[in-house]
Amino acid sequence: MSKYLLNKFLFTVDRDPELVERYREDPAATVAMWEDAYANRLLNCVQEESSTWLRLEEAERAALVAHDYPALFELGAHPFLTLTLFIAMFERDHGPMGFQTEYARRVAHISMPYPDIAT
Repeated sequence: MSKYLLNKFLFTVDRDPELVERYREDPAATVAMWEDAYANRLLNCVQEESSTWLRLEEAERAALVAHDYPALFELGAHPFLTLTLFIAMFERDHGPMGFQTEYARRVAHISMPYPDIAT
């Protein structure tokens, strides 16, 4: 399992408003496109500098496609990266602080110490 790649997805998608909307509307296609186009691209480098071997694990891919942020958190996704992306996608569907409250409720079953978020 690659917590690095999982967190890289959250980081890169959250920083591109078009990708945020695409991920909200069609998560399966967005995850597949991102894995093909971005997964092996080095952060902050030109596209020509890339690797060829990074792929999401099936559990990571399934959680991303399902927008299952509790599962992502359990898989080791950084909670701040997860929260900021899902706020960008779903805050508009809730009242003030509504999504943050829902996020907290859905991850409340995870007790300290939290899953390791080191990459």
